[in-house]
Amino acid sequence: MRCPFCAHEDSQVKDSRPTEDGNAIRRRRQCEACAARFTTFERIQLRDLTIVKSEDRREPFERDKLMRSVAIACRKRPIAPTAIEKLVSGIQRQLETQGDPEIPAQRIGEMVMEGLKGLDSVAYIRFASVYKDFREARDFEEFAGTVNEVGKG
Repeated sequence: MRCPFCAHEDSQVKDSRPTEDGNAIRRRRQCEACAARFTTFERIQLRDLTIVKSEDRREPFERDKLMRSVAIACRKRPIAPTAIEKLVSGIQRQLETQGDPEIPAQRIGEMVMEGLKGLDSVAYIRFASVYKDFREARDFEEFAGTVNEVGKG
């Protein structure tokens, strides 16, 4: 594993343990050259996924990109980081275990919406505002009116 501080090729694993949700292994490493310590995460990837975007554009599935978009929706909300991790891991696992390696971006958006709906109504509305491309305050108002005590976070 390359050191993120000095780019040296070798590091030693000092500690390994499963993450709280059990979907990854957390490894503490120490660079053999500069002695800096850093953490890596090892996850199972069942298959390579391709996201089919609008106008039939394709790009590889990026778990980190999904994690960032969910985290942004949940920012400053009383939601445990482990709950966000569990939501993203669950979505990724569903995508990997369904038959098709090509997934429409719309399907992922719907899965995130469904997950956030049960987690936190504000995060749900925040994500919806981007996913559904709200243009005016009225769009928020109309959508929020459809949210009935969703997922008291």
